[in-house]
Amino acid sequence: MGAKANRYLKLSGLEPLVVTPESNFINIGERTNVTGSRRFLRLIKEEKYDEALEVARSQVEGGAQIIDVNMDEGMLDGVYAMTTFLNLMAAEPDIARVPVMIDSSKWEIIEAGLKVVQGKSVVNSISLKEGEEEFIQRAKQIKRYGAAVIVMAFDEVGQADTYERRIEICKRSYDILVEKVKFSPEDIIFDPNIFPVATGMEEHRKNAIDFFRATKWIRENLPHAHVSGGVSNVSFSFRGNNVVREAMHSAFLYHAIKNGMDMGIVNPQMLEVYDDIPKDLLEHVEDVLLDRREDATERLMTLAETVKGNGKVAEKQNQEWRSGELQDRITHSLVKGIDEFVEVDIEEARQAVNKPIEVIEGHLMNGMNVVGDLFGSGKMFLPQVVKSARVMKKAVAYLLPFIEEEKDEESRSAGKILMATVKGDVHDIGKNIVSVVLGCNNYEVVDLGVMVPPEKIIQTALDEKVDIIGLSGLITPSLDEMVYLAKELEKLDINIPVMIGGATTSRAHTAVKIAPEYSKTVVHVNDASRAVTVAGNLVNPKFLESYSVAIREEYDKLREGFLNRSKKKTYLSIQDARANKFSVDWNNFTPVRPNFIGVKKIEAAIDALEDYIDWTPFFRSWDLHGKYPAILEDDVVGEQARSLYKDALEMFQKIKSEKWLKATGVLGVFPANQVGDDDIEVYNEEGEAIDRFLTLRQQSKKTKGAPNMALADFIAPKSSGKQDYVGAFCVTTGFGVEEIAKKYEENLDDYNSIMIKALADRCAEAFAEYLHEKVRKEIWGYAADEVLTNEELIRESYKGIRPAPGYPACPDHLEKRTIWKLLDVEKNTGVKLTDSLAMWPASSVSGYYFANPQSKYFGLGKIKQDQVEDYASRRDISIEEANKWLNPNIAD
Repeated sequence: MGAKANRYLKLSGLEPLVVTPESNFINIGERTNVTGSRRFLRLIKEEKYDEALEVARSQVEGGAQIIDVNMDEGMLDGVYAMTTFLNLMAAEPDIARVPVMIDSSKWEIIEAGLKVVQGKSVVNSISLKEGEEEFIQRAKQIKRYGAAVIVMAFDEVGQADTYERRIEICKRSYDILVEKVKFSPEDIIFDPNIFPVATGMEEHRKNAIDFFRATKWIRENLPHAHVSGGVSNVSFSFRGNNVVREAMHSAFLYHAIKNGMDMGIVNPQMLEVYDDIPKDLLEHVEDVLLDRREDATERLMTLAETVKGNGKVAEKQNQEWRSGELQDRITHSLVKGIDEFVEVDIEEARQAVNKPIEVIEGHLMNGMNVVGDLFGSGKMFLPQVVKSARVMKKAVAYLLPFIEEEKDEESRSAGKILMATVKGDVHDIGKNIVSVVLGCNNYEVVDLGVMVPPEKIIQTALDEKVDIIGLSGLITPSLDEMVYLAKELEKLDINIPVMIGGATTSRAHTAVKIAPEYSKTVVHVNDASRAVTVAGNLVNPKFLESYSVAIREEYDKLREGFLNRSKKKTYLSIQDARANKFSVDWNNFTPVRPNFIGVKKIEAAIDALEDYIDWTPFFRSWDLHGKYPAILEDDVVGEQARSLYKDALEMFQKIKSEKWLKATGVLGVFPANQVGDDDIEVYNEEGEAIDRFLTLRQQSKKTKGAPNMALADFIAPKSSGKQDYVGAFCVTTGFGVEEIAKKYEENLDDYNSIMIKALADRCAEAFAEYLHEKVRKEIWGYAADEVLTNEELIRESYKGIRPAPGYPACPDHLEKRTIWKLLDVEKNTGVKLTDSLAMWPASSVSGYYFANPQSKYFGLGKIKQDQVEDYASRRDISIEEANKWLNPNIAD
C-alpha cells in the first residue's frame, strides 16, 4: 500500500491535498482570475490586495480545494501582481492552507509565481503548441520547482477537437514527460478540451461524448495521470438560459466523473442537483451530451424555450410590481430602467405633495439613492445606471412645466461640476458616462463637450461657480493640455479641485506630471464608479481638507517611488540602441511586390463588418470587464452583459437597416526603404522620394540577445539593394454619429446616445480589421492563402502588423500629418486632424501597414533626451516642440 500511495497526486498549501481513487471531485476556485472576474481585476489594478485576498478567502470558505490565480491582463505588470498576491496569500493561514494553481499564458508570470508560492502548486498550463523543444524545456523547469502541471490537448497543428486527436496528443505529451523529462506521472493533469455542444454545427455533435471517451482512455492507458477541465464551456449555446445550463453542467459532470474526470472548474451556483433535474429536461440534455439522437439539438432547443428564464414567474412578477406602493413603483422603475409608467407614477406623486419640486427631492431622490447604493456596492452596473438616468430625466422633464408654473426654486443639488474633454481631443464616451453617473447622484453637471480650450474651461468654471473641474482626454497630447491647465489655474490662484480621467490618463501621470503644478487638489478617477465618491469628498467641507491632504501625501509618495524606479532603470545612448537594432537577414529575404501600388479609396457595407467586430472593448467602455463571449456568463456581470449585448445588437440592426453609418476609407501602398537609422523613405512608382516616416527606437537596456526595436527595422535598408514597401490607411464610420447621439440626448436618452457612439467606435475598428485582411490577401497580396477565424483575427494571428501613431510602438502623433499628406485623407474621406492631432470624427482609425513576416508589435517605453534632440533635428522642429509631443515617453 505504501508503494502505491506514492503514486497519488500530492499537492499542498499549509495543508496537504492528496488525490486518491476514493477522493471526491476536486473543485478549483477561479474567482482569483483577472480574466474571469471583473471585481478581482479592479482590485488588483487598484492594488487593493486586502480586498483581493477576501475574494480568495471566500473561495476557500465556499469549498474550493485549489485556488486558480491568473494575472494575465494587458495593463497589469503580471509578474509584480502574481508575486505580490501570492506573498500576501502565504501570510493568511485560512487561505494558504489550500494549494495554488498558477495560471498564465506567459512563462515569466508562471515562473514568478513558482518562485514564491507556498507548498506544492499546479502550473496551468503547458502544451505542444510551440513544439517539443519548448514543451520539454518548460516541463523541466516546472519539475525543478517541484510543481504539478496541467497539460492542454494542443499541439503544433492545433487544439484537439476529436476523440482520436485528444488521445493522440495526450499520449504523446505523457510519453515525452515521463520518458524524456522523467516527470512523475501522478503530477500530470490533462485538460482534453471541453467544447460547446448543441451549436447546430455537425462537427460539434460529439464534443461532450468525445471528452468522456478521452477521459476514460487517459485514466485507463496513461497510468496515474489525472483529468481536469472548465465545465461551463459545454453550455455556451444556451447563454441566458440558466435552467438549461445548470442541468447541462450537472449531467456533464455526472458522466465526466463516471469516466474518470477528478477535478475541474465548476461554478457551484450554476449546478442543479442531478436527481432534481426534471426527467424530460434530463433526457433532452443527455441526448445531446451522449449524441443519442440525430435531432437531439433541435429537440433541446425547442424544450429550452419552454423553460427559459422561468417565463411564467417573471410575467407574474412584472404584474405584481405595478400593484405596489407608489414609492416602490418609482424606485423599481429607476432601478430597472423602465420608463413606460414613469409619467403616470410621477403625476400620482405630484398630486400627493404640496409642491412639484418635492417629487424630485423626495420620491425621485429616494429611488436614485437606492440606485447609488446598489451601484456603489457592485450590485448594479454602469449600463443599468445610465438607463436609470434616462428614467430620471424623463420624470424631471414631466415635472418642469409644473415647477416653472409655480416659479419654484430649483432643487438644491449636491454640487456643481464642470466636465470637458480638453483642447484637441474629440473623445467623449467616458466623460459622458461619468456625467450621467454624477447626474444620477444629484450633481449639477456643466458639460462643455469636446475640444474645449483651457481659457474657456477656466472662465466657465469661474462664471458658473463650480465646485469641481473634471478633465477628460483619450490621446497622449491631452496629457500635456491637462498639465498646462493646472499651471494656468495655479497662476490665477484659483481654488477649485480638479478631477482627471480618460484612457491615456493614470494615477501615476497625475501624481508625477499634473499634481506638482497645482497646489490645490488634483485627483485621478479611473472609472465612473469612483467618480461619485471622489466628488463627495471634494464638495463636502467636512471631508475636503483631510481628503486633500491624504491625496497629496499619496501622490507625493507615488511620485517619489516612480522617480526612484525611473532612476534605477538603465538606458542606452541612441547610438548604442541603434547598434543593437532588430536584425533581419535581408540577403535571404525578398519583399513581396504588392498587387497594387498607389492610393485607393475604399467603401464597405456595414453588414460586411459585423463578423470583424471585437466585442470585448465594447463591454469595457461600459465598465464591464471580461473577455467576450465569456463575459456573458460571468458570475458578477454576466446578466448585465447579456442585457447590454442584446440592446447593442438591436441598435446594430437599425444601423444596418436604416443606413445610419457609412464606412469610408483610404489606403496607400508605396515602395519604401529604410534610410539613415530610423527613417522610412517613401517613393512613387517612378522611384522618386516623396516623403518619409520617422520612427523612434527603444532605449531601455535589454536582456542579452533582445534587440532595441524601431518600426523602421521591418523595412529593407536602401543599402541592401532590395525594394521594400510600406502602407498606410485611414478609415471612419463616424460621420452622422453626433447627429444621431444628439437626437437621443434631446429625447433624454443618454443610454442610446452613448450606445451609438460605442458601436460606431467598434465599427471603425472592425473596418480597420476588415481592410487589413483585404490588404494582406488581395490588395498587397503577401498572404493570399490566409484563412483565419474572427478569434484569430482579434488575437492578430496574421502576418504583418498595422501599428498606429499615438500607440506604444509609435507614440509620435506627428506621423499622422505624413499619412494625411500621402493619402490626401481629408479629401478622400473627410476625416480631419485637430490641433492635438486627434482624428475627427472620433470613430476613425489610422495607421501603417508592415508586411514583413518578422514584424511585430512592441512598446517603445521611455527614451532619453539624446533621441529627442536627434528626432527634433530629423523632423526639423525645435527641441521644445519635440519634448511636447514626446513628453509622456521621455525618461526622467
